Amino acid sequence: MRSQDKQEVTTQWDAGDIGCGHLAAGLARALSELSAGQSLWLITSDAGAPIDVPAWCRMTKHSLISATHPNYIICKKGN
Repeated sequence: MRSQDKQEVTTQWDAGDIGCGHLAAGLARALSELSAGQSLWLITSDAGAPIDVPAWCRMTKHSLISATHPNYIICKKGN
């Protein structure tokens, strides 16, 4: 993870190895606690995350800032 990315992060969530449905629900919950434009640093060891996280971001319209498994930075969309 680049130090620049870390400076932009508002909060961090280590999701461990939880996958797909539970990961999506956890992401929704974590981002609901942020304001528009704030970002979440997600750490997940789930093997499906490289496909699931970008797809979830596209579907929910949140911005995927960085995706280098197991680290993902997601910016909450504007209201």
